[in-house]
Amino acid sequence: MNKPTGPQNITGDRAKPRSGSRAGSWAKPAAAPVEHPPGLPARLIAAAILADVIGAGHGFDEAFGSETTQAKLNALEPRDRALVRSIVVVSLRRLGTIRKALAAFLERGLPKRSGNLEWFLVVTAAQIMFLDVPDHAAVNLCVLAVRTDPKSQPFAALANAVARNLARAPEGPADLDPFADTPAWLAARWKQTYGDAKATAIALAHRIEPSLDITVKADVARWAEALEATRLPNGSLRLTSHVPVPDLAGYADGEWWVQDVAASLPARLLRVEAGQRVADLCAAPGGKTAQLIAAGGHVVAVDRSAERLKRLAVNLERLGMSAETEVADVAGFSADPFDAILLDAPCSATGTIRRHPDVAWTKRASDIVSLAALQTRMIDRALGLLKPGGTLVYCVCSLEPEEGEAQIASLLRRNPDVARVPITADEVGGWSDCVTPAGDLRTLPFFSVLDEPPLVGLDGFFAARLVRKA
Repeated sequence: MNKPTGPQNITGDRAKPRSGSRAGSWAKPAAAPVEHPPGLPARLIAAAILADVIGAGHGFDEAFGSETTQAKLNALEPRDRALVRSIVVVSLRRLGTIRKALAAFLERGLPKRSGNLEWFLVVTAAQIMFLDVPDHAAVNLCVLAVRTDPKSQPFAALANAVARNLARAPEGPADLDPFADTPAWLAARWKQTYGDAKATAIALAHRIEPSLDITVKADVARWAEALEATRLPNGSLRLTSHVPVPDLAGYADGEWWVQDVAASLPARLLRVEAGQRVADLCAAPGGKTAQLIAAGGHVVAVDRSAERLKRLAVNLERLGMSAETEVADVAGFSADPFDAILLDAPCSATGTIRRHPDVAWTKRASDIVSLAALQTRMIDRALGLLKPGGTLVYCVCSLEPEEGEAQIASLLRRNPDVARVPITADEVGGWSDCVTPAGDLRTLPFFSVLDEPPLVGLDGFFAARLVRKA
């Protein structure tokens, strides 16, 4: 099987064994701690996370950040923790291809009532097909993992056969189906919305590991040199380093923050002037809030989640910035009118699949309907918080027109007191492909952000700039 080399060259290290304890001299001797072979705990955790994301429908961050998972990860060596993340991410990014490969060696399909067998096999296939892990290690650890689960244990011989056949399979041509790793309902939507060629390009872009983009507070040229980064026309920096973010120069000193190039565009479109009173609605984790503060605005950051606002406050503290914060649902938020408002509304997040591949497998078509209704209520409320003559930028990290283009078309039909302020290519790095004929912003994952050197890829975003007529 074809495995990429380079930054994904990660192998498992020995996990720290758990220490036993005794309740007292009168107690029965404690059972000897179970010591797993090197690398096995990482595979078990990866399989459990996949079961939580794909099986239970929880988001990656939720599954990865749970107390139970974090406790298990903290018992691992750093390289094993990195391995868990690599296995889970590539499993989600290439899930369709992996399932197709496994199906070739499961003539009768997965056995019923086989516990976590599917997830153990997916974890194994991800290593054999896409990670630089020795095949024999992946196969052996697969069998050991299966034996830890009472429900999958009876199928250890089957797992061994499937894993070995997968490892022996000759390298073949790339999967000819560009939508193999895209749920059918999303592929159908994108073909209808963007046409076959663009839909195909979107699906293929989601297979590529994204680069790290950052937004710098000041002196972009200096930090481009210090971080050996490429400066993009909009002012973002793109890094190729795989050094952990906290270890990069300037992070601890609050000189920059992580932000996809597409996510950096909506705040710029607000054109905040020094001293203006600005609301950032649905503000956490705070990248756009930081942009508005850096532009000179007096920012009120609003989010319905107190925990997410705490995270925003921590991020701003690192950057040496501050903002007023309000824990509130936008639909019920009241305040004195603002000069400008940024509404980054809750959405299906299908534009972020390249960075968050779990989105493809946890979202449903019905989510788009309910989210579009919520967005409509939020836009109407945001306009009510805006001064006459004030500017509202509405944005979503979604590829779905119901959450973007159709949302704004509906607003303009029902509210004659609102007008669109067209966006120009000069405001978004000169990327004319990102500006729609109506004057809104629409980025797609396969768009180029630099011709020389050629750099492709950014999140899918929609944004519209509106003004409340005086």
